Amino acid sequence: MLAAVLEPQPPVAPHPDIAHLAPLLGTWRGSGHGEYPTIESFDYQEEVTFGHVGRPFLTYRQRTRHAGDGRSLHAETGYLRCAGPDRIELILAHPTGITEICEGSLDVADGGLTMELDSTHIGLTATAKRVTALGRSLRLSGDTIDYTLRMAAAGQPKQHHLAASLRRAE
Repeated sequence: MLAAVLEPQPPVAPHPDIAHLAPLLGTWRGSGHGEYPTIESFDYQEEVTFGHVGRPFLTYRQRTRHAGDGRSLHAETGYLRCAGPDRIELILAHPTGITEICEGSLDVADGGLTMELDSTHIGLTATAKRVTALGRSLRLSGDTIDYTLRMAAAGQPKQHHLAASLRRAE
């Protein structure tokens, strides 16, 4: 069987429906702190990449490592879509057997972005941790992304789980 070889393509402009999300494009790195009643608190290093292929969505890839020993902690991959001028959708797959669909508000002002997202659907494999709800807040200002993540899991109500600050990578 022959595999198709993809030739490098010239850069393409973001789709007009997501042009206002262009400030997110690129790689972001930084650190964060996690806590939850069922686990020990931890610090982590994170890398997030937003990309695009000229279609009406951004690609999203996230990876974290433990700040102390460098071991891999978590990863997510998916898509960020606009559902209108002030609405946003985030579709993610986690390697832990969880899928996540979040929807919420988008505010674009003064070159910055603010997103407030809440899960509308959580999919779980038979072996996944029992996550029942997620919420995310993200703020882009200049070359910094600050975010928080709220989670309901393991019989706990939705509450703060993660907070991080990322800077645009060179």
